[in-house]
Amino acid sequence: MISILLVDDEALVRQGLRLLLESDPELEVVAEATDGAEAITLARELRPAVVLLDLHMPHVDGFVALERLLASQPSADAPRILVLTTFGGDRNVYDALRLGASGFLLKSSRPDELRRAIHAVAAGEPVLAAAVLGSLIERFVEQPPPGGTSAALAELTDREIEVLRLIAQGLSNAEVGTRLFLSEATVKSHVNHLLRKLGVRDRVQATIAAYETGLVRPGTADDKGGTG
Repeated sequence: MISILLVDDEALVRQGLRLLLESDPELEVVAEATDGAEAITLARELRPAVVLLDLHMPHVDGFVALERLLASQPSADAPRILVLTTFGGDRNVYDALRLGASGFLLKSSRPDELRRAIHAVAAGEPVLAAAVLGSLIERFVEQPPPGGTSAALAELTDREIEVLRLIAQGLSNAEVGTRLFLSEATVKSHVNHLLRKLGVRDRVQATIAAYETGLVRPGTADDKGGTG
């Protein structure tokens, strides 16, 4: 069972999301929050697997809540955070991904897409197509940040660089394995190692790092899309 915390200031939206998600017997909404402050309190008390988070709320907004949630808990214990927003091109969505959100969906997404996204996020997979992420990065990334990720990139082995390039293009572990003639388990091991070396939480942040350092350029991603 995947436990979920809903965070949105609109009661009708929360009610609709609860009904939609709980139509899946493997999903359980354990609580609802009306703003970021309440979300932080409930997440610490209930430790949900996934937080479905609106960015634009009064008082403490979703962006601040995201930052505090991920900063206040060890990476292994922190919930996976899926941003659900009205504005796909919003700068805040890009910033949320950089902070560690596991992905985002538009509120106009189909019900089955949202349910699949929750399952994917809970399993540690990103929920946005590489082409969508590439579009955001193309718009907002102008030059690599100083130090930090660029220095960490130099610590990756040649094989880890190859794997990073491919996951940044939207390929799943199985697809990377096929491309590089490796087992899926071996690819997963490489992914875990490169995430640790880069100091990032998941494949979404690794993809951002690949674009920001120039390892992958906007417009080069394969259209593999989807939640895997």
